Amino acid sequence: MDATSACGIRVLRAAGRTATVWKNGGGVTREIAARPEGAGMDDFAWRVSLAEVAADGPFSTFPGIGRTLTLAEGAGMDLRVAGVRRLVDERYVPQDFPGDEPTDCRLLSGPVVNFNVMYRRGAVQAHTAVVRGRAALAVPPGETLLVVALDGPVVLERPGDPVELGPYDAALVTGPRDCRVRTTGRAAVVRFAPAAVRAEETA
Repeated sequence: MDATSACGIRVLRAAGRTATVWKNGGGVTREIAARPEGAGMDDFAWRVSLAEVAADGPFSTFPGIGRTLTLAEGAGMDLRVAGVRRLVDERYVPQDFPGDEPTDCRLLSGPVVNFNVMYRRGAVQAHTAVVRGRAALAVPPGETLLVVALDGPVVLERPGDPVELGPYDAALVTGPRDCRVRTTGRAAVVRFAPAAVRAEETA
């Protein structure tokens, strides 16, 4: 069951997530979070999910969408993105590629599970990192952070109010807020910001 902690961190539990068929019908995905809430495949600003790939075949295409894919389980995939080979055979290494280019997948050795981040280019900037040990997380106003336990337990530390995440549990943190993440395994940390905010920061 989802819950909001006393410090305003929204916890999204893995238990009970519904499996839905891919846009092209070639696999299933379990949505972790999306904005706006309740958005469909054609109108999300950003969407994060776990995608289960059990057979070779094409990925769905999403016009105007950027994607970051992180192998979470399995041996990996040999992808062809717009005809260019992309070997995805190392776990917990985020890889960026366009969601609107034709992408074909060949499994290297059996099914895989991918941690999948999609965002609408021109409206949202997204950055995915995988962390181990401890890390300080500063979330400025206007930004949102999603923390997902990919491997082992994860704890978000706030004074007097730690948030514990089990396998594939997630926590949604909206700025302004500061906290720390601690894990003996690996946690995905996805930072979302309006595209204009990122542009101003790099100007």
